[in-house]
Amino acid sequence: MALQHLEFSYMGTPGATIPMDWFHSGVVGSGDMEVLLTRKEQQGKVSVKVCTPVRGFDEVWDKVLARFVQESNCGDLELEINDNNATPFIVSLRLKQALQEARGGEMV
Repeated sequence: MALQHLEFSYMGTPGATIPMDWFHSGVVGSGDMEVLLTRKEQQGKVSVKVCTPVRGFDEVWDKVLARFVQESNCGDLELEINDNNATPFIVSLRLKQALQEARGGEMV
């Protein structure tokens, strides 16, 4: 099964990043995903790289990720997502959990 690599970019909130240089959350397993958050000074931009075995859901990824950036008020971040068939709800949940953990428990 060939993996698909997607890239997205969103305007987030400048300076609303994570306190450490990087943070890892999750495990790639059946129906799940992992997220690597990296702090980057990029004038608020949030760049996202997705590696997934699922094809044809580019627009769904874009909508889920755009909503996450908007609702979480994050910025100056690079996200790398390794997906293993996670549903859009699980993607949203995992991203919120990762950001909350990276920020030391601050609710997203």
